Amino acid sequence: MPQAKCCLGLALLLASAAAADTPVRAQETVTVDANAPTTPFPHFWEQMFGSGRAILTLRESYRNDLRAVREVADFRYVRFHAIFHDELGVYNEDEHGNPVYNFAYVDQVYDGLLKNGVKPFVEISFMPKKLAFNPDALHPFWYKQNVSPPKSMERWDDLIRHFVQHLVDRYGIDEVATWYFEVWNEPNIDFWNGIPRQRSYFDLYAHTARDVKSVSDRLRVGGPATAAAAWIPEFLQFTRDNQVPVDFVSTHGYADDTTLDLFGKNEDIPMDDRVCRAVAKVHDQIKASPDPDLPLIWSEWNVQGMDNSRDTTFVGPALANTIRECDGLASMMSFWTFSDVFEEQGPIPKPFVGMFGLRAKGGINKPSYYAFGLLHQLGEKRLANPSQDVIVTRRDDGSLVIASWNLVDPGQTGNTKTMDLVFRDVPAGARVSIQSVDSGHGNVLPKYGAMGSPLDPTPQQVEQLNRDTALPPPEEAPLRENRLELALTPNALVLVTVRAQ
Repeated sequence: MPQAKCCLGLALLLASAAAADTPVRAQETVTVDANAPTTPFPHFWEQMFGSGRAILTLRESYRNDLRAVREVADFRYVRFHAIFHDELGVYNEDEHGNPVYNFAYVDQVYDGLLKNGVKPFVEISFMPKKLAFNPDALHPFWYKQNVSPPKSMERWDDLIRHFVQHLVDRYGIDEVATWYFEVWNEPNIDFWNGIPRQRSYFDLYAHTARDVKSVSDRLRVGGPATAAAAWIPEFLQFTRDNQVPVDFVSTHGYADDTTLDLFGKNEDIPMDDRVCRAVAKVHDQIKASPDPDLPLIWSEWNVQGMDNSRDTTFVGPALANTIRECDGLASMMSFWTFSDVFEEQGPIPKPFVGMFGLRAKGGINKPSYYAFGLLHQLGEKRLANPSQDVIVTRRDDGSLVIASWNLVDPGQTGNTKTMDLVFRDVPAGARVSIQSVDSGHGNVLPKYGAMGSPLDPTPQQVEQLNRDTALPPPEEAPLRENRLELALTPNALVLVTVRAQ
């Protein structure tokens, strides 16, 4: 059968390839079988995001970014550190040394999230200084959170019970039962200085989990929220042996974590594959544990950050590849972070310094923002396909939605590749639409450079950048002879929709 090219989408992509001055060459043929076996495809990658620390949620810049990301992603939960930091004033002691609680700022934090349609994933951290065994145990982050164990576990228990009961009283048990309570953050590294580290954290977890459940057994609590996928078998054995409540397992892993940290040995595993290899490891550890049905929530992750790659079009293909590899292994994966309103090393000095978020300083949309928007359009069922460069899905209305990409790692020089999509069992003359995030679409860095790379963009400049990078409406054409050829420039992410008749 002679090949017919979709001239609209192909012309757009070929023009992008010419602009990149990279040769186009045939590289892959992908057969899309509309009747292939399907599996449920919940959008586990976009339901939850991370975001710095609690006090930032009170800023209008934070809330503006939250609202913007909700427009392109199925954003339901947000996680952040330090709800007990002294800057929120939760814990104090009177002149007799008795505890004094104040949840005024906590209320503003959670009221603001709920008003904007997002629920808290409550990370219970860090230690109020007056409750700390060592008030000087400050983490080197700019906001100097205290990482000490409590001076009194009884007072910690009382704080947790008052905190959780206050939330239930304010928001109602039906609402708070839809939240998650996670105990601490990365206690296996320098965010916790209990001695011995693991045993002291397990003790903190046991107390905290029982405290949460004492308010209502309907509330969900979990951990250990470790860095680099650590401690899971030991944690689950501890909770079973000691009859400690646990409703979910949470841990972290990043593409640029070392294989020694993630897997206990030096291995030659590409960074693009490390996150999901670690997710699979923990998934299997849960299945082999005394509680094999516990859900896994990957509460921090991001793509590799070499050469400020998190500000570039690289994120789209890396995100899509992670979705492809991690599908079916985790209930939710929380991208760290949705916004560059973020101060671990102090206030951001200028836009585009390689931070984690989807929006740069001032509310500038990065390519990752538009990539999340494309992938949000994927369907609710995944169709089996052997290609490592596509995700094939079907929406409830019967439309096929295909994500395709050309992943080129930071520091590498890639070529444009052609992808020939061959469709089976689709209606003759079906309509196809194409959208892309690539060097010429949704890519803000060239436009920011042309503007003179202002350190503090004005609201008018931010508006112009977001207007100039907004994705145009999808290009549409009939599918001819059930074929479509795409020219994928390096780090292009393309979404193809074949509409049901």
